[in-house]
Order: sequence, then C-alpha cells, then structure tokens
Amino acid sequence: MIDKIRDKQTDEMFKAILSLKTVDECYKFFDDLCTVKELQSISQRFEVAKMLSKHQVYSDIVEQTGASTATISRVRRSLEYGNDGYQMVFERIYQDGIQ
Repeated sequence: MIDKIRDKQTDEMFKAILSLKTVDECYKFFDDLCTVKELQSISQRFEVAKMLSKHQVYSDIVEQTGASTATISRVRRSLEYGNDGYQMVFERIYQDGIQ
C-alpha cells in the first residue's frame, strides 16, 4: 500500500511535517492543512490504536472514543498487518514519557 502513495508531492508534505518543532506548530499547520473533521478522525484512529495496543476491548473503545466498530477493525488490521508505524511511534512516545 505504501508504494501506491509514495511520490514527490507526498514526500514534500512529510518533510514539512518533520520540520514542525512544537505541538503548537502542529496545531497551526494541521489547522491549515486539514478540516476539523479530518483531524478529529485521524486523532480518533490514533487513540483507538493506543487502546488496542493496550489490549482494551472494542466495547470500551467505542464508549471512550465514539469510534465505530468498523473504524476499530480497520485500525486493528493496521496494527496486525500494517507497516508497524503505530508500534514505532508508540515505542518512541512511551520511551520519552509521553502518553
């Protein structure tokens, strides 16, 4: 899947994201880049992934995040069969004491 999105345009966007230095800078950039709904959806999927990685059950995840079971299943598939991107980030943020 990743090779389908890999191109110069996407590389440049990712480089722009990597240039951000603070959470406030992220808010400013993503506020310009995304709609509120898009950002909420991305944030929700990230929270679902964190909860799944802590072995929380679907019903608790639905209750706490408002995510649909379809979204939870999609995130679970990414955790199990994806590129380990979530795992890489979780290891880094937990190592740095961010949760």
